[in-house]
Amino acid sequence: MPTQREIFFKHLAQTSEFPLSIEINKAEGCYLYDATGNKIMDLISGIAVSNLGHSHPEIIKAVTEQAKKNMHLMVYGELIQAPQTLLAEQLCQFLPDKLNNIYFVNSGSEAVEGALKLAKRYTGRTEIISFKNAYHGSSHGALSVLGNETMKNAFRPLLPDIRILNFNQPQELKCITDKTACVIIEPIQAEAGVRIPDKNYLQELRNKCTKTGTLLIFDEIQTGYGRSGKLFAFEHFDVIPDVLLLGKAMGGGMPLGCFITNKQIMHCLTHNPVLGHITTFGGHPLSCAASLATLKILNQSKIYQEATNKGDRFKQLLRHPKIKEVRGIGLMLAVEIGNFEQVQQIIKYCLNQGVLTDWFLFCNTALRIAPPLTITEDEIEFSARIILAAVNKFLL
Repeated sequence: MPTQREIFFKHLAQTSEFPLSIEINKAEGCYLYDATGNKIMDLISGIAVSNLGHSHPEIIKAVTEQAKKNMHLMVYGELIQAPQTLLAEQLCQFLPDKLNNIYFVNSGSEAVEGALKLAKRYTGRTEIISFKNAYHGSSHGALSVLGNETMKNAFRPLLPDIRILNFNQPQELKCITDKTACVIIEPIQAEAGVRIPDKNYLQELRNKCTKTGTLLIFDEIQTGYGRSGKLFAFEHFDVIPDVLLLGKAMGGGMPLGCFITNKQIMHCLTHNPVLGHITTFGGHPLSCAASLATLKILNQSKIYQEATNKGDRFKQLLRHPKIKEVRGIGLMLAVEIGNFEQVQQIIKYCLNQGVLTDWFLFCNTALRIAPPLTITEDEIEFSARIILAAVNKFLL
């Protein structure tokens, strides 16, 4: 009988030549448990997915109850299904009035794809602007607006009329014209190593898009559902996008994403052609039930409001002469080490000590810290001690 590890390497497609390949049997709260029962603290939340921790009982209850009623019924948008309508209604209550119409999909990448199509269809334009070191997903349209050439070059040709600007450089906003269909931007760049723009910059961007009739798309796939200390990161900047993208933590551990705009803009996908965007499993009842439970827990507990203080506590504890910087917002932090090899040594050491962390796709010199929002003071102190021990060991 082959082991799970043997099956993993034989039959599952690999995304790199060096997967972690740890066999996980259970996950609960801030912890993963391997096949031998060892406990591993999850400091990355499945990459900003498990904001309420793993196996939250209320989310499990919501999914279980929905599974007893029904699962997939029909392609998205044809049948009235309570998990979708209840979630849409609840979510819109936490959003500005102009963001009142939701298209559910399966993931963040699919949300990006739908939003790009929407912008081209609504404006009748083809130019799309994105930013250096932005990450928006790996499907063809999402990859086209991704801001890293190394990840793109092997898959060209991609979408035409893509223009990449430098992030947080207001002088480059003049490139947005009446030929631009949309600007897609992360209000806080994630895979670039948690880069926070100036508030004035995002407000200038908003004004420029309004002036040119360009749709402003905020990719909050990593920042949404409380990661930044507010329910949505755009709240930090007093800027409202035309289109909001959500994913990752939205599903409470289930696959779910969406793009949100106003009904007038979204309506263009219904005609010329009909079914301008379509998905079979988007807004799956189980995923929507999990998301609704997640949203209710966040609203009732307001635990996301604790993310700022918890993030500040990490920053305090990780002050060290060999750490160049701890930057970030809420529980979305980058510990800048300055050297890729040393980051890898620290990650390996931490894992051996029972703490799982990671680096960033476009900033491999920094350590990622993005634990569940439910992390406790004791857990913050424990994980910080492990990181500092690694720093003292490898940063000479």
